[in-house]
Amino acid sequence: MGKDKSIKDSAFIISRSDSVLVTGANGFIGAKVVQTLLEYGFNNIKCLVRSSGNLTLLKKAISINPAKVELITGDLLSPEDCNMAIKDSRLVYHLAAVMRDTVFESSHLNNVQTTINLLNGIFQHDSVRRFVNVSSFVVYSNMNLHRGALLDETCEREPDPVGRGDAYCNSKILQEDWVVNKCKQHGLSHVIVRPAIVYGPDHEGIHRMVGRSKDFGPFRVFMHLGGSNILPLSYVDNCAEAIVLAGLKSGVDGEVFNVVDDDLITSREFISQYKRNVKKILSINLSFKSFYIFSCCWEVCFNKINPRLSKKFNRKKASHYYKGNQYSNAKLKKLLGWEPKVARSEALNRYFEYQKLFGNDRELKLHRKCFVPDANKRPPNVNM
Repeated sequence: MGKDKSIKDSAFIISRSDSVLVTGANGFIGAKVVQTLLEYGFNNIKCLVRSSGNLTLLKKAISINPAKVELITGDLLSPEDCNMAIKDSRLVYHLAAVMRDTVFESSHLNNVQTTINLLNGIFQHDSVRRFVNVSSFVVYSNMNLHRGALLDETCEREPDPVGRGDAYCNSKILQEDWVVNKCKQHGLSHVIVRPAIVYGPDHEGIHRMVGRSKDFGPFRVFMHLGGSNILPLSYVDNCAEAIVLAGLKSGVDGEVFNVVDDDLITSREFISQYKRNVKKILSINLSFKSFYIFSCCWEVCFNKINPRLSKKFNRKKASHYYKGNQYSNAKLKKLLGWEPKVARSEALNRYFEYQKLFGNDRELKLHRKCFVPDANKRPPNVNM
């Protein structure tokens, strides 16, 4: 659905002709951010991508108006590349990140140092009106929250990410601190956005907040750990909309926004629908209490023998992923005027359709074309 082009530029902090830079633009969320900006009528968008980056999603996103998008090849680890990309930009959406790196040093390099380089480039110019830093729900700790309590923007971040053994969490907390401190020091408007479980077509697998798969010989068993926990789901189109608005709306300088959809479902409901709509999987239900006890025992047993291995399972991780909380998008709606573009039923249908077609075949994953569900079109032929 296209945006209302009648919205006046005065509703935003920049005009539609101003230059907008998006880092990580070829990623799962980043490509949707670019597409959303185009739908809003912005016509001077710069996308910073690595030379080795896969551009499939981005090319699909900009196909609606490729003339309004400039692809810039560069590396955020290069101050020179950052300066080049920043030049004349009025708004920066920073989505570039490495998520699955378990090594603290390299995660810091790719998520913190890159942000420092980008900010230093911004401060050398006098053009940027706002910096939007896309962080993650992973920064939160719920160790001091009761089960079922509300986890919102006022809750504490993880005080000991190293003890949790979470390199990504550590890098995102440090990244946020750099953004807040440096932007305040230089008087630059900034907003931090923390998406939760972002899902949709072109994103395979089941999130670890639902459970984990384990191979037992020739059999793969899904350990369902989420139970009756509510999942903080955010469909990728809805998430991109929130990120874009966080950059455009006035009066939100320095704010933090959690991004979750309306009408959230439980982990049990999710896995039930997955089995019904995608495929039957062998699953074993394990209660939070049982997994928490297991994680405590693992942590104690390996702490002296192999401290690094003790971080694989521990109380902090078990609590963060499986303790169970309530979630709210009230702040998004109140300050940004955000509403989900895609309702839950349609979002889940699109996700399950993609999983059924592409989620289980390695060869199809390697060779598939970008898939975007359309109610008016037949799904692509998986044999192509």
